[in-house]
Amino acid sequence: MALSFCGNDRNDSYNVDVGVLNNGCFVDALNLVPHVFLLFITFPILFIGWGSQSSKVQIHHNTWLHFPGHNMRWILTFTLLFVHVCEIAEGIVSNQRMTSPHLHLFMPAFIGFIAATTSVVYYHNIETANFPKLLLALFIYWVLAFITKTIKLWKFVESEKGPQHLRFCITALLVVLYGLLMAVEINVIRVRKYVFFANPTKVKPPEDLQDLGVRFLQPFVNLLSKATYWWMNPLIMGAHKRPIELKKIGKLPIAMRALTNYLKLKDAYEERRQNTEESEKAPSIWKSMYRAFGRPILLSSTFRYLADLLGFAGPLCISGIVSNLENRNETAVIAAQRLNNTNSSGVYFMESTELLENTPVLAVLLFLALVLQRTFLQASYYVTIETGINLRGALLAMIYNKILRLSTSNMSMGEMTLGQINNLVAIETNQLMWFLFLCPNLWAMPVQIIMGVILLYYLLRESALIGAAVILLLAPIQYLIATKLADTQKSTLDYSTERLKKTTEILKGIKLLKLYAWENIFCDSVEDTRGKELTSLRTFAFYTSMSIFMNAAIPIAAVLATFVTHAYLNEERLSPSKAFASLALFHILVTPLFLLSTVVRFAVKALVSVERLGEFLQSDEIGDDSWRNGDMAVSLESPRKSGVTKAFNRKQPMRYQLDSYGYEQPSRRQLRPTETEDVAVKVSGGFFTWGNNLSTLTDINIRIPTSQLTMIVGQVGCGKSSLLLAMLGEMQTIRGQVHWSNKNRYSVAYAAQKSWLLNATVEDNITFGSPFLKQRYKAVIDACSLQPDIDLLPFGDQTEIGERGINLSGGQRQRICVARALYQNTNIVFLDDPFSALDIHLSDHLMQEGILKFLKDDKRTVVLVTHKLQYLIHADWIIAMKDGSVLREGTLKDIQNNDVQLYEHWKTLMNRQDQELEKDTELESQTALERKNLRRAFYSREAKSHIDDEDEEEEEEEEEDDNLSTGTNRRSKIPWKVCWKYLSSGGLLMVFLMVVSKLLKHSVMVAIDYWLALWTSTHGTTSASNITDGNGYGTTSDSNSSSYSNSTMGEDSYNEHRFYYVSVFSILCGSGIALCLITSLTVEFLGLTAATNLHHNLLNKIIHAPLRFFDVTPLGQILNRFSADTNIIDQHIPSTLESLTRSSLLCLSAIGVIAFVTPAFLIAMLPITVGFYFIQKYFRVASKDLQDLDDSTQLPLLCHFSETAEGLTTIRAFRHEARFKQRMLELTDTNNTAYLFLSAANRWLEVRTDYLGAWIVLAAAVASILTSSRTESGLVGLGLTYALTVTNYLNWVVRNLADLEVQVAAVKKVNSFLGTESENYEGSMGASKVPDDWPQQGEIKIQDLCVRYDPALKPVLKHVNAYINPGQKVGICGRTGSGKSSLSLAFFNLVDVFQGKIVIDGIDICKLPLQTLRSRLSIILQDPVLFSGSIRLNLDPECTCTDDRLWEALEIAQLKNMVKALPGGLDAVVTEGGENFSVGQRQLFCLARAFVRKSSILIMDEATASIDMATENILQKVVMTAFADRTVVTIAHLVASITEAEQVLVFSSGLLVECESAANLLKIKESVFRELVRTGK
Repeated sequence: MALSFCGNDRNDSYNVDVGVLNNGCFVDALNLVPHVFLLFITFPILFIGWGSQSSKVQIHHNTWLHFPGHNMRWILTFTLLFVHVCEIAEGIVSNQRMTSPHLHLFMPAFIGFIAATTSVVYYHNIETANFPKLLLALFIYWVLAFITKTIKLWKFVESEKGPQHLRFCITALLVVLYGLLMAVEINVIRVRKYVFFANPTKVKPPEDLQDLGVRFLQPFVNLLSKATYWWMNPLIMGAHKRPIELKKIGKLPIAMRALTNYLKLKDAYEERRQNTEESEKAPSIWKSMYRAFGRPILLSSTFRYLADLLGFAGPLCISGIVSNLENRNETAVIAAQRLNNTNSSGVYFMESTELLENTPVLAVLLFLALVLQRTFLQASYYVTIETGINLRGALLAMIYNKILRLSTSNMSMGEMTLGQINNLVAIETNQLMWFLFLCPNLWAMPVQIIMGVILLYYLLRESALIGAAVILLLAPIQYLIATKLADTQKSTLDYSTERLKKTTEILKGIKLLKLYAWENIFCDSVEDTRGKELTSLRTFAFYTSMSIFMNAAIPIAAVLATFVTHAYLNEERLSPSKAFASLALFHILVTPLFLLSTVVRFAVKALVSVERLGEFLQSDEIGDDSWRNGDMAVSLESPRKSGVTKAFNRKQPMRYQLDSYGYEQPSRRQLRPTETEDVAVKVSGGFFTWGNNLSTLTDINIRIPTSQLTMIVGQVGCGKSSLLLAMLGEMQTIRGQVHWSNKNRYSVAYAAQKSWLLNATVEDNITFGSPFLKQRYKAVIDACSLQPDIDLLPFGDQTEIGERGINLSGGQRQRICVARALYQNTNIVFLDDPFSALDIHLSDHLMQEGILKFLKDDKRTVVLVTHKLQYLIHADWIIAMKDGSVLREGTLKDIQNNDVQLYEHWKTLMNRQDQELEKDTELESQTALERKNLRRAFYSREAKSHIDDEDEEEEEEEEEDDNLSTGTNRRSKIPWKVCWKYLSSGGLLMVFLMVVSKLLKHSVMVAIDYWLALWTSTHGTTSASNITDGNGYGTTSDSNSSSYSNSTMGEDSYNEHRFYYVSVFSILCGSGIALCLITSLTVEFLGLTAATNLHHNLLNKIIHAPLRFFDVTPLGQILNRFSADTNIIDQHIPSTLESLTRSSLLCLSAIGVIAFVTPAFLIAMLPITVGFYFIQKYFRVASKDLQDLDDSTQLPLLCHFSETAEGLTTIRAFRHEARFKQRMLELTDTNNTAYLFLSAANRWLEVRTDYLGAWIVLAAAVASILTSSRTESGLVGLGLTYALTVTNYLNWVVRNLADLEVQVAAVKKVNSFLGTESENYEGSMGASKVPDDWPQQGEIKIQDLCVRYDPALKPVLKHVNAYINPGQKVGICGRTGSGKSSLSLAFFNLVDVFQGKIVIDGIDICKLPLQTLRSRLSIILQDPVLFSGSIRLNLDPECTCTDDRLWEALEIAQLKNMVKALPGGLDAVVTEGGENFSVGQRQLFCLARAFVRKSSILIMDEATASIDMATENILQKVVMTAFADRTVVTIAHLVASITEAEQVLVFSSGLLVECESAANLLKIKESVFRELVRTGK
């Protein structure tokens, strides 16, 4: 048949006698002109002009901007494209009704579609290059198109065509759209004046885009890129080549920064506060949040409603398609009747409803509805997530601002604990963020449910209500399960916290446990707690599986109830179109009901969070004295551009400026007339309290002289520290005043009594935001004797010293705090008891070099609180305090003359301190010990970092060897081996059960739906399709007779077979529900078994690992395996695995069903599969990187909050609030950036998988239509319903796969520890061969002993030979690193004895089982270790001793009276680490523990190194009396303690150099021992 534009079935097609415009074909040709004009003009510009810049535009977004009406233009263009699609469809369908092809019916529409697409591409390029003059071409196009379409519409009106005709409606719509687009273009000309005006407006791109550091471009890209996240492509695809780093994701746009959102929320909150001031009610946080963030939530809700409404298009289109295929003959007859619906020109005019009866058109509509629905849904998700993140940022800034103003008494009186603040930051803000994510569901879901029920009723009448009732009745059960789950999770958390506490204690005291052979006892204790945790986890697993089961079973139950009811209530059979539309509707209905319980739970949590937040924001603030309140809320006032963030107070001139160092000292205040220069601070008539209205300090009248050293002295608890804090404005003033001279108030440095450090480098802690001046820094380091400590750190002063200085000793922390105060260039320095944790040498050095020299040389005013009265002679001014008031004030001479009694009292105390000084001079005890510990702490770190470095190097080498693609593959490969290890940990039977039940379940699910297809199709189809005429149109009589015969023959057979179909359907549904239960239980309990086995194996491996393992593996790393990794294995992997297998099998079964129904569909699946493979491959790698970034940026933020809360007084004293706020804002923004990118990446994936799902639906629909003559209509319905489910589950396959990949890393880490070699506990001699009373004598022979810590390391002891008589008191000494302690470990076989042997009472200890050897010897370690529990547990964990024996041991250790006084006696509580006892008492408990064992050999490893003189005397006395008949080996830290020893072994570099009695060695002039005694080592 020849093609012609106007058709050749009539002679007058090209006739223009009645006027050119009266020929419809000519008018259609005229409509082509604007489109051809646009294509002709724009193509050269697009391909020539912009081609060269396209790559540049992609990289540099600094020219991007949006013209006025940008979003409106995109929306109108998309609508225009959709109308063009409808116009093409209408043209093609109308053309089919004609006897010859009429190209003019659809060709102009097709060219119009191309022109509309070109217009938007052209516009986008002009916009990104900011070159508006070229928009003139578009303006001309819209005008021409508007004119030509108006002519067409006018001609339709003339020929009496109206809204009942589809072509008329489409043309009218196009006129409106072209008119609106023309208006948009005129508006651009009006605003930008780029043409027709003399002075065009020059517009710069947004401020954010000029800063190339901003990489989050969602707010700035065009609508299409916004909807599809196209701008994320470079980042996600680039992740394959190299990991995404913080630098790569850049900064946030200004509108999304925490500061901007904080100001929004703060303004709304302040407004509410002013409104509620009269009613004295707390301002509503809910209303403030709505005021600040309500608009985006409303926008998101709108998107959500649109998505939900479009969601119903799926079932309706399926119903239409299946119904049309069912009744294809009737459709053909109606079409034949409509053929006469043509106009004078012989062109067919379709009725408005007719298009929806066309099956291919419905398929395309279904596709478009799906695409739109998914786009709106993802847009809704994105907007809520972005708003939630903005809200969290604002809340964090608000909380932080409040923390900085919190009253100190609130913290000290326990009204506001650190834990509460951490909860607010880590939990409450996240609860509110999550609530915001889910809140559009609160109002969208009820609408969705109501709509679903209405449609079901329309399809199935009363029986639909039965199904809906089943769903509604079962929904409360789901809510109940959800609440139970939350409760169980809480109790599981409590048990896991307890287990972790015990594990931490074990790991910290592992050396003692191994030495006493108690590891198994304590391991059992952990296993007990783990047992309780597993019971809780079992309940958790049960409820989780119930939740999954309900979610899967409810739709089956509802479908069963509905269709069975329908079969018996309605006489006529259920048609496939209605059956499968209702099936799809039931699937839609279940989702909101399942989610509703979750949303309600989050809503309840959010209410609690807001209440807590409100209480916190209403809590007391620090007193607003004018001295303090210059204004500190400065840096949170207004955002500015550039790296230098200036912030100012609106009422006062700018005082803070964050420069390149981050902070500069504030300008000085003006001189007050009442103040004089010689007094720095003056307190007159001061009464101060900590907030309980009882004055802590009474009648304080003091003055602090300028540039002099003032000392404040007095007994413990007399109010010295409080006085400092009162001067700093931290206490509440009842009455009186604190006057500061003008140059001092904003120039204070303060070192608190309790040292406070930042989680930063040593240098950062000392400089504390001030400029780094090398000479000054070095002087401060020397003054505080920090250089030897810094030299021990792996990276010197650039070493990160951990949260709260966790890896430093008390003395080291204190010296860094003092160094910070010294380094600051301030006029006044407050030092609160800086010597408390220092030994005498360091105290003297600090006093001489730091305070008297460094500070005095700088002419700084120093206020020093101290107990060291020997330094009073250096004081220029002394304030003596007693019971919260000032006892005396003046110089030392004044006090000597005026208060002789006080002076004499001081002299007595000084003499006592001098005696301690003599004792101290013998030992450089504390400092040397601290440095030794520091070396130990960082030794393991260095080893670990060294291992890590080697690993990284190996990886780098491998990557260099491979080409890029294989490097890429390594990052995108799924760790199947680790997955298998996890599954096999759960037991092969459980794996088999899981696989079989899953496959069976999905097979039955398919069988249910297939049976439904057979049931609905069997008695509905007839051979009517054969009763057609030659043209394919059936005659009316044929159709009527066939349908009559069908109904008569179908009625009886349907009733006959009804029972059969219903029975099989019910059996299948019942087994489906049962299998749902089995599968949900098997997966959860497989996970539980795996978690049980992995933890058990890990604990046993770690506990029985050699001591060396704990030296080289950081404690934090081991603890991570027991905390974070175990938590992932316990709670996260099972649910991810279940979700992954379920969604994967659903997708596979759906694709299988569609392929079975229409095999042609598989051809279309090929490109879709390829697309899906690449999408998941790219996404998984990027998602993992972004997840890591989110995790790694969260911790510093939480640490910063807890650091600030702990160091409030220091931060406020230094006046560094602005700098800390700035840091908090940076950390919040960094974390928010990572989280936003992660959520944008999730949207990127979901949009793509949803579009793929839509293509699958389209492919299935088209394939069904093409093969409809051979396929039952019921099976077509089945295929399409399954195709719809694929859209829901495709993205979950990828998301779960990515999550599983991240979570399986925990299994990998745990497995890496399972490879650790255990100590050889067996020994070559059986435990039964060892006499029960061994060792009885305590005789020790050391023969040619060589010891090393590891086969790869050098020996630490070489060829040692010695003999120790039974009952002998032996001392072992030597310089640090000489091998003393290694010998003590060799006695217990804790190190590698590779040559020689130690024989105790005739038995070579290397042959003994470790448990036997270690349980028969006793040791007292240098660091006293106590475990939380009872005193009884610490003395005798094996519970083998009587109470009398324990009391005897306590009496010997001089602890009996003290323990008796405790509540519970032997069962009195010992807190974690024995913190409720002093160090001396702890060491005495260790002595008692050694005595309880009644071993004939006691080893004391530097046991007196960390205790005071009194405790040491007790210890020495006990050893001489209680252990008189036992062999005692003392490893001496101070040689003075072994000068009485019967035998001394002196070591040097691992060799035994001297072995003789102490008295004899002291006589030998050249002896090393004598030298050690002389130097006091």
